[in-house]
Amino acid sequence: MPILTELPGTPEYIEGIFDLRGIVIPVVDLASWMGITTPDSSNEKRRVIITEFNNILIGFIVHEAKRIRRINWSDIEPTSFMSDTGSMEGSKITGVTRIEGDNVLLILDLETVVQELGLYQPDVEEIPENMDTFSGLALVLDDSTTARKIVKETMVKMGFNVVEAGDGQEGLNKLEELYEMYGEDLENKLKIIISDVEMPRMDGFHFAANVKEDLRFSKIPIVFNSSISDHFSELRGKESGAEGYLVKFNASTFYNEVARVVRAHTS
Repeated sequence: MPILTELPGTPEYIEGIFDLRGIVIPVVDLASWMGITTPDSSNEKRRVIITEFNNILIGFIVHEAKRIRRINWSDIEPTSFMSDTGSMEGSKITGVTRIEGDNVLLILDLETVVQELGLYQPDVEEIPENMDTFSGLALVLDDSTTARKIVKETMVKMGFNVVEAGDGQEGLNKLEELYEMYGEDLENKLKIIISDVEMPRMDGFHFAANVKEDLRFSKIPIVFNSSISDHFSELRGKESGAEGYLVKFNASTFYNEVARVVRAHTS
């Protein structure tokens, strides 16, 4: 636990800020925000986990850091069943995975968490009226309902009809359904695919590789729209066959990149 400087007038679950090598980082008490009572004995083991996504750094206080797990996205299941529960909104949990002893781990949708905390607000400014609009279908993949909604609304403003999927496997299933509807004309109907990278069951990189290896879909352009902001992921995106890589979320940058890719595809 670092020494924190309290911020007056902030919610109780925002514990304060601290300086990490010249960068000021806000710190959120995750248990407090989730309404979980922590035992007094946990104070000695408390740690701050620092996350970096969407080009911002945020610290989360946790009861204890026990171990690091490396889990394949293929071992993570989506949580569509959570949407009907009364005590916990499905949008707060992005996936579940099983570990030893038949235990289950819940994976938080941190994009939704930090947005609701007010620590990150995506730039969703209106697309200027003088910008070009498009037509046709767009397939949007993202396991975060919040992120998917933002992308969908922007794509609709651009003139697209949006088909949604929550992960790479569902995205492949949607492509199969669209092919049954349009056949070989799908390439002309589906103008672009917007995909997140980190998703349950099948991540964006494996999804893109599957798409580009299938002759029915290989010419449909893919743009990654990810919270991962490191250069290595951008390189991996291009290696998997994608035509673009964006870090969430700036509406004008998003528009310009999508417009560039769609024009190149239809020219």
